[in-house]
Amino acid sequence: MIAKERITWTNSRRKAGERESLEGGCGPVIGFGGSCRARVEESFKTLFWSIFGLSEVISVVLKYDHKFIENIGYVLYGVYNVTMVVVLLNMLIAMINSSYQEIEEDADVEWKFARAKLWISYFDEGRTLPAPFNMVPSPKSFYYLVLRIKSCLIRLCKANSHRHNNELELGMLNSQAKEERLRTYPRPGEEFILRRSRKHPTRYENIMKRLTKRFVLKAQVDRESDEVNEGELKEIKQDISSLRYELLEEKSDAAGELALLIQQLGDKFGKNTVRT
Repeated sequence: MIAKERITWTNSRRKAGERESLEGGCGPVIGFGGSCRARVEESFKTLFWSIFGLSEVISVVLKYDHKFIENIGYVLYGVYNVTMVVVLLNMLIAMINSSYQEIEEDADVEWKFARAKLWISYFDEGRTLPAPFNMVPSPKSFYYLVLRIKSCLIRLCKANSHRHNNELELGMLNSQAKEERLRTYPRPGEEFILRRSRKHPTRYENIMKRLTKRFVLKAQVDRESDEVNEGELKEIKQDISSLRYELLEEKSDAAGELALLIQQLGDKFGKNTVRT
């Protein structure tokens, strides 16, 4: 901190001299301390605030000249930063202690599991005799050899059947030429596949049947809905025609009643004129 103060002191003095020569006074200079005199106090403030990096040094500087209040602000802000860092360090230490405690509690169990795993790695199923007796074939080795040959044959059969099933699903054996070739020059295994394909439909055929049924059902539902719509239209037409006939009848009845009323009024008016 003192070295920083001494380094910036020369620079601040030089800039202060330049500013005094230009403006005739001493103004603020950018650097440690922010004034013409770079003091140890200003350097301490700058370095303290740069350690925490939360805000600028001038965040507590007042516009008017009141050093006592500024110093109290520096002290309060510094105490807050130091307290916050201390609390965070305590929390970090507590978390580390908790982690170490959990590891220490599980150390014995973890060590036993690792030891058992290491022991199990030495027990191989195929090596039950010590050297040099393990060079002599045992009945168990013949048994394992038979099992391996069986598994290899099963994998080969499954691979061939899977390939032929894929051909059947893609429709490669559904063509007439393919069937004729199979009938005339059958290969080993293809006759069985062809018979199986005729007896048991493949997934491709099942999917095609389901799609056909779905479209047929959709067409039937659409047709039924169209028929229902036509029936409803016919009913609406019948209702409209019956309503029209009813309106015409009511109109004719109303016209007859109106003519009768006019005739009655005319008769009464004629009688009154005769009396007068």
